[in-house]
Amino acid sequence: MDFRINGRAVAVDADLRTSLLDLLRDHLGLAGSKKGCNQGACGACTVLVDGERINSCLALAVQVQGREITTVEGLADGDRLHRLQAAFVAHDGFQCGYCTPGQLCSAIAMAAELARGVPSHVTQDLAAPALLLSRDELRERMSGNLCRCGAHNGIVEAIAETFGADGQRQTRLPEEKAA
Repeated sequence: MDFRINGRAVAVDADLRTSLLDLLRDHLGLAGSKKGCNQGACGACTVLVDGERINSCLALAVQVQGREITTVEGLADGDRLHRLQAAFVAHDGFQCGYCTPGQLCSAIAMAAELARGVPSHVTQDLAAPALLLSRDELRERMSGNLCRCGAHNGIVEAIAETFGADGQRQTRLPEEKAA
């Protein structure tokens, strides 16, 4: 099977029943994507395929042949962290770090979806010329990625800071409404 992973062409001889997650971790030594639930429920294995987020535990490697796959290892530019990775560090958006690779990949794809105007379940105005990254939007769009150790607030703040400051989105998330 032939792939393009983190910008490099890769050829792998693997069983056609191999999941993308197992191919990355076991065959290619890219251990950043984690095997959490192995059922697509936790998001720890999230990677980007042609810029779209997928749970790599649910995809067969053969399904993504010839496509561009980006793992957490491919986000940084050499020794320079991706701006979202730097924001995770600044906001303590990780504790145990197990969910962090999936959170990072998912948030990057989420920002691209938002920029393209892809609505979520909680999008209020489907005709709006630009979608704003409210707390409700952010939580809904990241709901497939679980953090079990308590870094959720730091994760939210890191994502808000990174993708709210691009000049097209809000720079600050609005405060939550009182219930």
